[in-house]
Order: sequence, then C-alpha cells, then structure tokens
Amino acid sequence: MQGHARVVIIGGGILGAGLLYHLAEEGWTDSILIEKGELTSGSTWHAAGQCPSFNADYNMAKVHHYGNTLYPVLEEKTGQYVGWHGCGGIRFALTREELDFFKHVEGVSKLIGFRMEIIGPDEINNIFPHVDTTGVLAGAWTLDDGHVDPAGSCNALAKGARDMGAGIILRNRVLDIDQLPSGEFKVVTENGDIIAEHVVNAAGCYARQVARMLGADVPITNMKHQYVVTDAIDEFVQSSVEMPVIRDPYASAYYRQEQKSALIGIYETHEGLEAWDQHGGYPDWNSENELFDEDIDHILPYLERVLERMPIWAQSGIKRVVNGAIPHTPDANPLIGPAVGVRNFWMCCGSAIGIAQGAGLGKYLAQWMIHGDSEINMAGLDPRRYCGLTGEDYVRAKSFEDYTHMYKLHLPGEERPAGRGARMSSLYDLLKAKGAQYTEAAGWERPKWFSLNGDIEAPSFYHNNSFEAVANECRAVRERVGILDLSSFAKFEVTGPDAFDHLNRIVANQIPKKDGGIILAHLLGENGRMHGEVTITRLAQDRYYLLSGAAAQHRDKDHLMLTIRDGEEVEVGDVTDDYGVLVLAGPKSREVLSAVTNADLSNENFRWLTGREIKIAGVDVKALRINYVGELGWELHASMVNLPILYQTLWVAGEACGIADFGTYAVNSLRLEKAYKGWGAELTNEITMIEAGMERFINWKKGEFTGRKATQLRQQQGVETQLVYAELNAGDSDAHGGEPVMSGGKVIGVTTSGGYGHITGKSLVFAYVAPEFTAPGTSFAVEVLGQNRTATVIDEPVWDAANERLRA
Repeated sequence: MQGHARVVIIGGGILGAGLLYHLAEEGWTDSILIEKGELTSGSTWHAAGQCPSFNADYNMAKVHHYGNTLYPVLEEKTGQYVGWHGCGGIRFALTREELDFFKHVEGVSKLIGFRMEIIGPDEINNIFPHVDTTGVLAGAWTLDDGHVDPAGSCNALAKGARDMGAGIILRNRVLDIDQLPSGEFKVVTENGDIIAEHVVNAAGCYARQVARMLGADVPITNMKHQYVVTDAIDEFVQSSVEMPVIRDPYASAYYRQEQKSALIGIYETHEGLEAWDQHGGYPDWNSENELFDEDIDHILPYLERVLERMPIWAQSGIKRVVNGAIPHTPDANPLIGPAVGVRNFWMCCGSAIGIAQGAGLGKYLAQWMIHGDSEINMAGLDPRRYCGLTGEDYVRAKSFEDYTHMYKLHLPGEERPAGRGARMSSLYDLLKAKGAQYTEAAGWERPKWFSLNGDIEAPSFYHNNSFEAVANECRAVRERVGILDLSSFAKFEVTGPDAFDHLNRIVANQIPKKDGGIILAHLLGENGRMHGEVTITRLAQDRYYLLSGAAAQHRDKDHLMLTIRDGEEVEVGDVTDDYGVLVLAGPKSREVLSAVTNADLSNENFRWLTGREIKIAGVDVKALRINYVGELGWELHASMVNLPILYQTLWVAGEACGIADFGTYAVNSLRLEKAYKGWGAELTNEITMIEAGMERFINWKKGEFTGRKATQLRQQQGVETQLVYAELNAGDSDAHGGEPVMSGGKVIGVTTSGGYGHITGKSLVFAYVAPEFTAPGTSFAVEVLGQNRTATVIDEPVWDAANERLRA
C-alpha cells in the first residue's frame, strides 16, 4: 500500500468521490480515497437520487447547479454509467407566502443560470395531467434538473478520478489518525499506515467517529428516512415521457417516476422520528449497507395524501420500502471546510441531499484546499460556524427539526423552537420580561426587537408588525439614547511580547501604536481574499482585545492561532463566554454614562476610536468608543456575571434621558443609513478589499502583511465587480440579499443585504455590480419578489456622512 499521499479522503460515498474527482481535475492527483467497504456503502447506495435546482440560498444554488450541469455529461467524460434523468421538477406552492418565496427563488435562478418558471395549476396539468392540483396556487417548474442513479454517479466520479491518476483503496477501515510534529498526519488503517499532508473526513454517517480521532466533532444526526417504490404503473408503461419530480408540502413528500414504477419519499412532521443510534449513539463500524425494518404505519398518513394527488397510483402494490440513514445538521447545510484548531484536517460531510450536492461540494472544497479559497462564499458551509455547539441534545433537537421542515417555508422573522437557549447572556430573562423578541446567532439568543404591547412577530416577506416598534427604537438611538445587549460578539485576548508584530502581520490595517487605540482590521488570505473582520483595541503594548461576529468565533480563533510563527511569544485567549457587552448609543449617551462613572468622558480625553478600562457601580468595564449604529456611544464590556448590575445602573441613570432598549433589527436599519458593510454579506471570501471598497482600512506604509501582494495586484489590474450602495424604490418589501440586479433585461450583479432606514425613510441596499454601473446617480433594477424595483447609486451615507455625530 502507498505510504505517502498529499491527501487522504476517508469515505467512499458521493461526497468523498466528488472531492477526489475535483482534486484530481485541479492537478492534485496524489490523493487517495480510503473506504472501509465498497464505493457507495453507507448512505449513497440507497439514496433516492433527486437533484433539485430549486434553492433560495445563493451559494447552495451554485452547488446544486454545478451538479446538474456535470451529471448529464459525466458518463461521456468517464465512460461509466451515470443514469441521468433530466425530467425537471415542480414544487407546489399552497399559500401566498410560498408563492412569494417562489418569486425570490426565481430571482436566484436568474443569478445562477438555471431555468425556472412559475406556472399555474392548468400549466402543471399540461406538463403532467395525472396529478390532482387541488389547493395548489402555483408550481415552481425547474427545467434543468431531475434525478440520477446514486451508485452510478458515485462510481463515475470515482472512475474519473482514477483515470486522472488518483487512488482508491477499498475494504480498508481507518482505525486512527495522529498528527505528527511535522504537521503531517499518520492515517492508521487495517492494512498499514499512510502519511498525508491533508486528511478529509468524508465518512458520512460515521463522520463523528472519524472527527473524534483528532479531537474534533461534527454536529450530525443520522436520521432514518423512508421511501417506497410501487409496482409498475400502467400509465408509465404506456408512455415514453417521464414525469417531473414533484415536491409537495401538502404531503411533506417528493414523488416521481422510477423506471415504470412510482417512487415516494416522506419527510414526517409528527413525533416518533428515529435516528440511527447504536453503540453509544454511533453506527457500528461493521455496518456497511445498513437498512432498517420498514415502518409503513409511521408514514401512512403522508402516503395517503400522495395518493390523493396521484389517484393513478392508488391501486398499485408496494414493491419495496427503503429505510436508510441520512445525515442531517442543525441548520440543514453540509459541513465543508476546515476542522476547528487542526491545520489541514478538512470536513466534507453532513449533506442530507448528498447526491444533488456531492459534485458541487467536491468542486468548491477542492478549490479551498488547493487555492486557499473557493469561488463561492463558504461561510454558511464552514464547519466552524457552530462554534462548539456539538452537544448531543442540541444537535439532535435541531437536526430532527430540520428533517421535519424539509418542505416547510421558513419565513423572514420566523423563530423555530428546537435547541433554543443554548447560549444566553445573563440579561436574557430580564430583557425577555421587557418584551425582547429573540433570534439566534451561533446559538446565542439575541434580542431583535422589543414588543412593548405583548405582540409576537408575524413573520413575513413584507414590513410586518415589528416595523413601527423598530422605527421607535431607531428614533430613540438617533434622538436620545438606546441600550442593546450584544454579548454574542466573539471576544479574544491576544497577549505576549510578540503580540504586536503577530497581529500587524496578519491584518491589513496598522495595529495601534498607542495604548487605547482602536482599529477595524481585516484578516486576509495570501490571495488577498477576505477571511475575517475584527475590531482590535490596544490595552497595552503586549495586550490586545479583539472582537468579531458571533459565528466567526472559531474561524477567527483559528486565524489568530494557526498563524503564530515558531518562536513567537503570543497567546490567544478565547473569552467569548466570559464577557457580556452592552452598547450605549445616542446623542445623550455621554450624559448617561457620565452619571455612573468618575472617568473623564469628554471628547478631549476620550476620543472616538479609543478605549479604556473604567469602573461603573464598582464593576470593571472595558469602555470602547465605537459602535455599529453611527452615533456617539460606547461598547461596554464587563464580566458576564456583572452584566445585570451594569444594565440596571445605566437604565436608572438613563430614564431621565428617555433611554430605550433596541435590538438587531434597529441595528441593521441604522448601519445601513451609515453605509456600514457587514461581514458575511458585503465582505466575504469571494472578493478582496478592492472590490469591497475597503482600501481605507489598508495601511500600505507598514510593510508586509498577509495578502499584500495579491491585494496590490488586484488594485493594479482592476476589478470585474464592485460594491455599490443604493437607494431602492422598494415599496413594502425591502431587499434582503441574493436578489438579481438587472439592466436592459440582463443580470449585472447581486444584492448582498438591504433594509429600511427608519430615520431617513429610505429603503437601502448593497450590491456587487459590473464596474460600469458604479457611478453615483446610475440607476438599475433590483428584482424583489418578482417585481423590478429601481435602485439609484449614492456616493455617501444617507446619515451623517461627515461622521460628526460619532466624533461629538
């Protein structure tokens, strides 16, 4: 057996084979896939094989679309049977909200390039006359997708990889993985050891066991899922035209033609779901082509609804029932990217619809491994987004919920109950009693708005019953003073004699040279792409306090720790859970804060973008004069246990000034009026600081920093897309991100985020567009829920463009 490889992939299902194929295609042919059984063992062989284009997530839609363009030609490329059926698909809308959702996805289709039409019941029956469309308002007809033979597609990817020079070893279980002092890995197998530069966990239902070989974990639950195949259907025998794959919320099911039979798959929504749990919660290593006993009774109510839709199937018998395991994650997205804390250990697992996603995920992970980044935004796939939330109770609750919601629309503003309360600040109960309506970010409960009359938010694509309450919160911040619990920040202390040099090398901005200085800084890859955004406060020459977004906690920790050079004396402490954060902002914030501290808060002695340690009511507080809402104000960081004391003290002092609570909905409105860009939306791994218009945060004079050469090259060569800030004639539905930007009937860009500016009365949006559309005053259309809305580029923030209020 080969003793060394650049990459070892553990697992021979569709995700492992898809990655091997694309690594080899990129030139990394010194890659080996190791499988304990045969290719397709595990979940791949028994999958139903649907490949839908329909996806509202801009980046996941790219993943799906790539597979739907590769599978039709893969057999020709490899000479291996694939079994592609390009029959298209129709998803039913039963409500007006689902129809609005279809309009959004139709916009995504224009961005990605797959064909989609919204059609009425009569048109559905013209395409497939045998389906009963009672209660159906419309169908989303996707013309370029279909289904594929799962084993055929997996074997074709594997054969293609072999033909390009990659290796595959079957019947050889990986027993352990050890990281060597060199950084390489010793992969211990039943047939000997292999030394590898990279190891990829593509172990499907066994991914948790493999992850734990290196002290990692993945949040996956292996759900039992059933589909049935009927006896031959006369209408199918008599017709040469294959029916489209139908996805039906009424039955919580997909159904299609399987040769001359019907195939019906059910996602149950009631209690009694089961996961594959053996031997302490994990599948037995000896399992290979595991199927479970059929449980028709559990899916019978859903089958009956399918037969209401498809009366031509009502008298057919059942040929077989397939009850197999499929991995689900808490947020429905797969786990694609680096493991936490281990350089060159990668995850490629957790896909509940792996046949549809396997090719695309392999392509984009291969890019990340080889080039340092993918061409798509990987934040929603990065395994580190869970920030350690891998406890069994949380993962199981969320994954079960994800399974039951396969065909349930998740409306904007809708909060789902499973797994909630995983991470809470010490103010949670107090603010909940005051009307806080909570959302979650990386498991943190975060107030999004305050219902002062007891109303619960009515989720909607349009302005809803939170609109006026949020407007009042915005007015409080702009006119008086507001207070916000933002304890969900990721927080780090970077200390040591070499802390300054280390940080100055890994960010594009200049680290402050004076104690108390604050900067906004960006972590770049060697290719200049943006990997993170952090606020850095210098507390002393050898002590720095860093903040970043909630979901960036583990990713940014990796960036801080894995870039420390041999011999550097630097320590990185993750203090996220130790500190709570209150944002006190508004023109009267100095008046309120001065009433509770002896610190000199005058503009001369406590300037904007500076921080210091002060005391409030006997509590030690890091006071940072910076915020994300564009007003005079401070972030106040204190130990989590003391946060209630701090909050109550500020509230009492602020009552005379009209203090008000505010939430993240108001933050989004206020930051848009200030044209503040957001990490994960405007700032992603897809672009450099040049496209994002962030040059003012680059200090070219300081010398070398990671990504400098690539960023300079991009600046010299010019860009193909550029971020713009625009006012949108939106009506009562603002842009949210992922909408197509159009001019002359052609797609010229994509929105990244948007919302309503309550103080200025403007709907605002960020978008990446072709450079010729970036001049102030340029107009184009943004397609919002199927309507073309005029957007006009503006060259400065619509609120306090000179930053006078921040500096007051």
